Amino acid sequence: MLPETIQQKVDQYRGFYISLKNELKWKVADPKQFMAIASMYAVKGKSLKLPQYIQLSDYIKNQVGMFSTLKSSQRFTIAAMLDTSYENPKETFHEFLDVYDQLVQGGFTRGPFTYIAASAMLSNESSRSHKEMVRSSIEIYQGMKKKHLFLTSSGDVPLAVLLAETSESVDDLMHEIEHFYTTLGQHGFKKGNDLQFLSHILAIDKNLHGDTLIERCLAVKEICESAGMKVKAMHYPFIGLLALFEKPEAEIEIIHEAVKQLNADKLFKWQKDINVMLAVNLVISEKLKDSRLVETGIYTTIETVIQAQQAAILAVIASTSAVATTTTT
Repeated sequence: MLPETIQQKVDQYRGFYISLKNELKWKVADPKQFMAIASMYAVKGKSLKLPQYIQLSDYIKNQVGMFSTLKSSQRFTIAAMLDTSYENPKETFHEFLDVYDQLVQGGFTRGPFTYIAASAMLSNESSRSHKEMVRSSIEIYQGMKKKHLFLTSSGDVPLAVLLAETSESVDDLMHEIEHFYTTLGQHGFKKGNDLQFLSHILAIDKNLHGDTLIERCLAVKEICESAGMKVKAMHYPFIGLLALFEKPEAEIEIIHEAVKQLNADKLFKWQKDINVMLAVNLVISEKLKDSRLVETGIYTTIETVIQAQQAAILAVIASTSAVATTTTT
């Protein structure tokens, strides 16, 4: 049995998914996109007002150039991001486009991942200007490519932006990321894209010592496996999120229950990997309501890591459905 508050979130998520699918099934080729959008509303605890949401999506489509990926179904994802985060989403959209243009001028390629990165930068409350953040993001991304040329792709752009918020020197940051990558690789984590992603997520946290985070990652993986959860490489990012908690056992138990419920649901049973990622975000976002957590520095880190998780889900969907969506809009 799930705790009542989590059950409400799961039910809400399911309801949002059904509404989106019924309304937009002819405009979005990949149902995983509905899962990501529905989870954004459920994670933020916002209700989905369909007419308002569709009007915003149409507004976005009409404001961009003919070759923009926002003419495609990605506009629905960006509309959800704006609708769940800002009081005046239409006005904020123009600020969002400005940030996107700055990222492109800075050296990032045009496309879905840079749009996801722009949304991450827009929601950042750093005292630094967007211009400074773009410069740091480019440096970090180049640092990633220098260390792992074949693992680093445009899908890592949103993470480069989130890491730029740490305002740590790029050399120190890269050294720290490499330490996580190498050490976890020596302790049973499979080297590759997903481990690189986990290493980036751990580097976002500045509250805990690096070796403490490594120990916790190993412990979380073990607890998950003992609970009967099969931990795949693509699930590594959620291990990083759970490692931020001192005693994640209770959360893991609830996540496992939520995953089982989603896997048994005929709507989601074919998306088992994404069910794990979404269950983690739904459970941990509820944990953020804990007032004791709000008083600690870790609160902001968890929020940022949830954002990184969502960026990862969107990146998976963007890369698998990019071809399909161009024919459906």
